[in-house]
Formats: sequence, C-alpha cells, structure tokens
Amino acid sequence: MSAGPLIVEIICTCMLAAFLLHRYGDLRKQHVLVTLATFIAWYFSLMIIFILPLDVSLTFYRQCLYDNAPSTTSTTSTTTAATVTNMTHPAMPSQGPTTQARHIVRRDVNGSAAELSALAAEQSSPLAVAVGEDVAEAMHRACEQPISYVADNVLPALWRVIYWTSQVLTWLILPMMQSYSNAGDFTVLGKIKSALIENAIFYGTYLLIFGICLIYVAARPDLDIDGEKLKIIGVTASNTWGLFVLVLMLGYGLVEVPRSMWNNSKRGHKLSITYFKIAKLSTEKTEAEEALEDVLEEIRRCADKIRYNSPLRPHMDTVLAKCPESTRRATTNLDDYEDYGPSAATPDVSIPTLVKLHKKVMRALQLQRRTQIQWKQLTTQAASLEEVEENMRDPTQRYKTSQPSSLGFLRVIYTPTVEWYWKCVVQAYYYKGISVVLMVLSFMVVWSECLFFIKSPVLSLFAVFINLARDNHDYAYIELASILTIAYLCFCAYFSVFKIRILNYYYIAPHHQTNEHSLIFTGMMLCRLTPPMCLNFLGLIHLDSHVTSSFNIVETSYTKIMGHMDVIAIISDGFNIYFPILIVLLCICTYFSLGSRLLSLLGFQQFIGDDDMTGELTDEGRELVKRERRKVERKVEGDTRRKMWTERFGNGATAIKDIPVSGEREKFSVARSPDESDRTELLRQVEPVDYTEDRADMLADYTRSLNTRPSGLQGYQGQGSRFGSSRPAPSKPPRGIFDDI
Repeated sequence: MSAGPLIVEIICTCMLAAFLLHRYGDLRKQHVLVTLATFIAWYFSLMIIFILPLDVSLTFYRQCLYDNAPSTTSTTSTTTAATVTNMTHPAMPSQGPTTQARHIVRRDVNGSAAELSALAAEQSSPLAVAVGEDVAEAMHRACEQPISYVADNVLPALWRVIYWTSQVLTWLILPMMQSYSNAGDFTVLGKIKSALIENAIFYGTYLLIFGICLIYVAARPDLDIDGEKLKIIGVTASNTWGLFVLVLMLGYGLVEVPRSMWNNSKRGHKLSITYFKIAKLSTEKTEAEEALEDVLEEIRRCADKIRYNSPLRPHMDTVLAKCPESTRRATTNLDDYEDYGPSAATPDVSIPTLVKLHKKVMRALQLQRRTQIQWKQLTTQAASLEEVEENMRDPTQRYKTSQPSSLGFLRVIYTPTVEWYWKCVVQAYYYKGISVVLMVLSFMVVWSECLFFIKSPVLSLFAVFINLARDNHDYAYIELASILTIAYLCFCAYFSVFKIRILNYYYIAPHHQTNEHSLIFTGMMLCRLTPPMCLNFLGLIHLDSHVTSSFNIVETSYTKIMGHMDVIAIISDGFNIYFPILIVLLCICTYFSLGSRLLSLLGFQQFIGDDDMTGELTDEGRELVKRERRKVERKVEGDTRRKMWTERFGNGATAIKDIPVSGEREKFSVARSPDESDRTELLRQVEPVDYTEDRADMLADYTRSLNTRPSGLQGYQGQGSRFGSSRPAPSKPPRGIFDDI
C-alpha cells in the first residue's frame, strides 16, 4: 500500500486551485471570506475530477480480486475452505466447494489478497494458514496491485468530506454570500432578509424536486421513510437539478468548443467575429455608462437633500462610498448656507429609497466594469490578430509587434523569426489538429450518452476502452483516460455557462480582473455540476451497477457515498438514464446554429455569415478598433515627448528658479485635465500658480472664526454649518463586498 500518489494529487490539486484563484481573482482587494469560500469550492471540485480516476482504478483491482477468487473441487481444499469460512463466518450455512473457497475473498470485496494470510494466521489451524497463503499468492499472480493503492477506508472518508462540504457551499453558503453582497440594505439583518427573498425562487426549484420525491416515497406502502432515505432523496434532488442543467450545457459545449478551435485556425474569420463582438459590446458599454451616469445623478440629487445632520446621512455616506471619486468630491464640496435642525426632514427620501439606490449603483458599477474589461480584452485580441495579418505579408519573415515583450530571457529561444513561423504558419495547423481531436471526443461522448445503458453488447466507447485497459491491468491508462474525459466534460459544460447570454452578467477574466460576484458564481456552479457529471461518467464506463443491472460488480467508493436512487425508481431507471439522450437534439440545434438564427429573427444581433446586419456590425467593429489604436498611439507619442522633454531640460526647467524641482512642485501646479494638450501643459509649467494654498488658508481662518462665535448663532454661521467641526470626513470606498455596514 502506498499513499504517495494520492498525496501528490491532493497537493497538486491544491496548488492548481490556488494558481487559478490568483490568476483570475485579486487576493489583495477581495474579501477574505470570498477568497476562502471560492478556494474551497474550486479545490474540492477539482479534487473530485482528479481523485475519482484513482477510485476507478482501485475499483477495478477489487473487481479482479472478486472475479479471481480461487476455486477447487478436491476434498482437502473443500474441507479447508469450509474450515476457514466457518471460522470467519460461523453463522453462515454450509456451501458448495466453489462457493466456500470463494467466500474467503468475498467476505469483503473491498479487501485485498494480502489480508487473507493475516486472517488465516489469526486462526489456530496450520491448514488454514497454508490455504490463506496459497490464496493470497494465487490472487497476487492474477491481479496486479495498482501503484496508487490505498486502504479501503481512506477514499470513503475523503468523499464524505468533499461531497457534503461542496453541497453545503453550493446550496447554502455561496448563494447567500452572493445575494448578501448584492443586497442594498444597511444592516446585517436586512441584508440576510433580502438574500433569503432573492434566493426564494432558486431554493424553490430544489424544494419542488425534493417535495415531489418525498411525496412519491411516502405514497409507496412498501417503503419506510428514515434518515438514510431522506439523505438519498436530498442527493437525488441535487443530482437531478445538476443533471438537467448539465445536459443543457453539454448540448451546446460539445459542438461549440471544437468549432471555436476550428474557427481560431481561420484568422480572417476569427478577426471578423472579433469585430462583430466589439461592435455589439460598444453598444452595451455605452448603455452601461449611461445607466451609471443616471444612477450617479440620482445619488447627487439625494445627497443634496440629505444634509450632514440628517439621520439618513450615514446611509447616504454608505451609498457614496460605492461611487467613483469624482461623485464623492462633487457631493462633499457643496456649500450649505441654509439652516437645518438636527431633525431636518426629507419627505421624498426614505430608507427604502436609499436601499434601492444602493442596489442600483452596485449593479450599475458591476455592469460598467464588466463591459470595460471585456472591451479591453476584445480590442487587445483584435489588435493582435491584425498584427498577425500584417506580419504574414512581411517578406523578411520576422515578427514585428508594437506590444512590449514580457518573455525576458526566453527571447533567446523565442526569437522574432521563430515567433513569425509559429503565429503565421504553424498555429493554424495546431488549432486544426486540436479541433479534430476535440471533434472525436465530442462524438464519443454523444454516442456513449445515447447507448451507455445497453450492456450487451457494450456500445459505450468509453466502456469499451476502459474495459480493455482493465483486462490488461493498465491502471495508469485508466486513470489518465478518466481524468481527460472528465476534464473535457467539465470544460464543455463551463464553457457554455459563460457563453450563454442570460448569464452574461458574470465573466471570467485573467490578470486579476474577475470580480468577487463572478468568483462566487463559478464556485457555486463547479460544486453543483461536478458531482452529477462524475456519476454520469461512471455510467458511461459501466461502473454503476444500477445502469448495467449487474449484481456481481464492485462499485466505487464515490458511488457508495452518493448512494443509489432505488428509492425513487422513476429517476433511477428513467430520468438519469434516458434524459442524457437529449444531448443529441441539442447538439444538432447547436451545429446548425438554430438558436442564433432564431435570436436574429427576434432582433438580437448574432454572427451569421450571410446576413447584412452581420456585415454592417463587422465594419463598425473594424472602425472602432482603428479608433482605439489611434488613441493608444497618441498616448504613446505623448508619453514619449514628455520623456524626451524631461531628459533634455530636466523636471524643474522653468523661468522661476526658486521653485523646488522635487515632489513639492506639485503643490505649485494645477493638476492636468485629461482634455489639455501637451502645449497647454508646458505653458502652465512656465508660470506655476498655487491655487490651493490661499484657498486653504482662507477656509482655515473661516473655520476658526466659526468655532469662536457664540453657540446661539444660527444659519451658515452656526455650529450646524457644513464648515463646522462636526463635518464628517469623506467616505472611503469599502475594501470588500461585505465591508459596507
């Protein structure tokens, strides 16, 4: 027994989850609870993907022990087998020679052959010891123990922790965290109440499935409801929900993933698609910015009505903390010359109004940030594709790029010539080769999903290949093939999740650009779809006895923890087996782009090659990319000119010699507006004027005069004035999504 491979897989999976979380999330800015919950969700989901193949190989080994239990017809062997059997199972009736000999092994199909010698050694009969050693030696010759073999109680304990933790995360903690962070209330109790209301529909679908299953079981007189059956009903409801969503996602992903790889090999086609996406995103980006401006304007009006001595002011400060810096400055620099008592009335502004406003500004900011990040990604991708098109016409065969290189010492190997051959020649064939491999995998999945319930002859392709490896005791191939198959199913499913328009609110962006809400959503979907996907995979390779209707099959530890759906026959014998056939219909619809054509007819722009609207949007996207490139070029040229000016004349080259040239110079200058030209900035540096020092002194003198006045004075000279010492400091934006209370 060696737990080394299992420990290595656990450590490598932990490192992979940490790397992905670091790449997509921003650990310095996001809340520690989001980081912890997302890491556990990703880690445990990846653990299921990488450790289930190990469970499969161990199951095949135990199946080999079960099938190769030695049998004999001799009197001595029969007597000895009966002796050992009676010693280990005294209550068992006498059996035939073959059954008696086999029962030594079949007393526990999860045991190993080496345990037989120890079992026999515990008995007082020397003959039993000899038979135990012979049986162990015979079984060792027939069944080769896998390198990744672990004790029988390790994987069940591990699966219990992983499965139930992930289920608690996906059904309770993560949805509540997501709704809690999106709630606009200003108290913890209010946020929890809003989160429960928002998740009512989500929990309602699960409770509906659970209730139907419970009523079905209660209506059957031959079944008694106990704790174990309630657990199976809960698992059934969760897996049924997950399988329903999984089939929809796979029906799209199994076709679209290979097609996307094939389209990547066609540079002109891919560039046209990118232009089309940019044109569509430009409209979304404009709408998101306009919606944000409307919300910010509404916030400014509310801030004008709610003064600093109003009881609603703390809530208003919470809303302002979510706004951009310009909005916060605009609201804090307003002069207050009117007289407001401690209970200044604001009849048209109430706490429910601020709650709605708070929620609106959070959603508007998230949409605006999503469009900005996606805009940056698409424009960068379009610029890269245009560079490839330009370099393909370069006769020197050296790749020229305007982007700074981040390869470092790898540039010694990845030279411009090598880069040209890779991007202009080899890459297209590489994508085509990958696409062909993925097409074959998709065909195998669709074929096996339709025919995996037929046990004789075996028509599931995955079951055929896995069984061949099992007969040859090739456990390494079994584990590798299982990992690749499950990983491909996961990739197709999660690829669809982020491509479907209805879920476009969430996004995954590298370089620490994924927001906390999207991280929570990905963790929730991983925990929800991975368990039913793995159960479906076990059915594809005929390792589920309730799919093959076989009583002599040894099941995986994962299946034993999950249990069978025998309590609900309509699901175990119907839905779980025949519903995946729907994948064929969905794949056909996806292949012919029926969904895109239907949406195009309804007025939603979709990329269809022979459509006039598609051509117009493609041309519009091309012009938008040109404009972005000109903007970047102007910025680079401006930075270059300023750098040259600084190198030639120095940072403090002005007509006034006594002005400091260090960082103190900033207070003698006015900050440059984004609309100013380089010429205007240079002219301003000739005669720097400090517009802030006198104003600050005047404001300080005015504040001191207010503090020295009698307390009975009212109006703009009273203590309730905005310039008084009771004025609060401007609100700072919260660090995380849970820090606004």
